[in-house]
Amino acid sequence: MNSTNYNGVYLSVLAGAGGDDAKDWAQMLLRMYEKCADKKGWKKQYVNEITISLKGEGVYEYLKGESGVHRLVRISPFDSKKLRHTSFALVEVLPILPPVEVSKIQIPEKDVKIDFFRSSGPGGQNVNKVETAVRVSHLPTGIVISSQSERSQSANRDKAMELLKIKLIALMREKHETAIENLKVKVKPEWGHEIRSYVLHPYKQVKNHATGIKISRVEEVLNGDLDLLESMK
Repeated sequence: MNSTNYNGVYLSVLAGAGGDDAKDWAQMLLRMYEKCADKKGWKKQYVNEITISLKGEGVYEYLKGESGVHRLVRISPFDSKKLRHTSFALVEVLPILPPVEVSKIQIPEKDVKIDFFRSSGPGGQNVNKVETAVRVSHLPTGIVISSQSERSQSANRDKAMELLKIKLIALMREKHETAIENLKVKVKPEWGHEIRSYVLHPYKQVKNHATGIKISRVEEVLNGDLDLLESMK
């Protein structure tokens, strides 16, 4: 996608295999990007428990390189034997597209299933006793999007549909397809090779796997200081 004038992104972090360690690692990464947004002065809003929208000048250009698999090595806080564990999480960064571009995508009603549920906070706590949250499933591809950040059911439906269309646009470009009807294969997370490793034990290090460059200031990176990674490119 052309990054020109993309001053907003939807950033999602999906836990890989590994149970509680992987889920915790995904939440750590999401907090890292939130802290980065605070440092940069970007506007942030939760869309659902794994996705946030970030808006600010140059945000897509800054974060697009974060897409990919992130690997963590540490002593597991969930292991009574205090053993070292490796966890994986997948980061997805998609630009928030102009409404005119999103509106060009028309999804047949028969291809979409919509469910409603009670919205909850970022940590999973219940914050609404009314089913205002919306889950949209695109049946041909298996893509599932939810939104619970808006106050009304209709607003959450619109937000979920917008994000679904953006994901389908990205998928069409990736697969070199010109029609949404051609996207029939179920989409599964493609983990592939990690783009970055974060090691907290037995030493401290962040490594960029594309360049091989390493830095030791891992806590500062996890605290949102992503500018430190510029030296690794």
